[in-house]
Amino acid sequence: MEKEPIFDVAQLAHVEIYSPKPDETLWFFKELLGMEETGRRGQSVYLRGYEDFYHHTLKVTEAKEAGLGHVAWRTSSKQALERRVNAVKETGLGKGWFDDEDGHGAAYQFTTPDGHKMELLWEVEYYQAPEEKKTPLLNRPQKRPTRGVPVRRLDHVNLMASEMKPNVDFMMNQLGFNLREHVRLNNGTDAAAWLSVSPLVHEIAMMGDPLGGKARMHHICYWYGYPQHLSDISDIFTENGIKFDAGPGKHGISQANFLYVFEPGGNRVELFGDAGYLIFDPAWKPVTWKEEDLEKGIIWYGSPLPQEFFMYGTPVIDHKKAANIG
Repeated sequence: MEKEPIFDVAQLAHVEIYSPKPDETLWFFKELLGMEETGRRGQSVYLRGYEDFYHHTLKVTEAKEAGLGHVAWRTSSKQALERRVNAVKETGLGKGWFDDEDGHGAAYQFTTPDGHKMELLWEVEYYQAPEEKKTPLLNRPQKRPTRGVPVRRLDHVNLMASEMKPNVDFMMNQLGFNLREHVRLNNGTDAAAWLSVSPLVHEIAMMGDPLGGKARMHHICYWYGYPQHLSDISDIFTENGIKFDAGPGKHGISQANFLYVFEPGGNRVELFGDAGYLIFDPAWKPVTWKEEDLEKGIIWYGSPLPQEFFMYGTPVIDHKKAANIG
């Protein structure tokens, strides 16, 4: 008998990143990517894209080194939140409730098997635009900003794991994620997996960490909608000294047009130029990319990804360790 699907987790709500250069990081997101600041508290600043409906989708917190603060998932109901909390508690990875945060109500905090910090929540604060930012386009929360090339919404997060299977199994079994695509190595193990709870190909991706790190972040991604914007923002990045990692180009996996850069605090940021494809089939069978398929899976067109692409994550691990990879 096939496993009954779980629809308790509805979407990626927000991501917190750490930055040792918070002012420069905020300049990157606000002035170049046109994101809106919605609040400040302590060493943290809350931001959102102009088509993000919630109080924030990004929290930037000052810290000694770059990396992931936490990933927050919104459930489909209060009852769904209770069910998923109980499922997480059974694994022993739960950390408990936290109800002192801007932009949303009580959240249940936990970690993945690898140690990535996450939380589940239901109650959220919706963004209310002031008069000068209200738009006659009533299904958009605010006017399109005129700074930089403004991103539209949060798309996904990509995390690195010391072991793939326990973390992918946790996301599927405890939280109800669906495996959409994965890279299967010749030794029978997975090198990467793309998972979602919605028609998107992924709200989260997991990649094996070749440096053996734990709980590292590969990148956070925001969505434009039009591939032309990748060219536009590339001009702005070049003129403002932003370091490129890869692209613009197109992935075979997810079929998305992409650009990867490093924000000044050291975290990798991806920009999507479209949504790739959408999955509506309730009986979807995961797409398996084998090693012999990867040339087109990773890069459909564009320059090859640098080797460092697969090794660099935040917090940063000394790349001299790469020499010891077998």
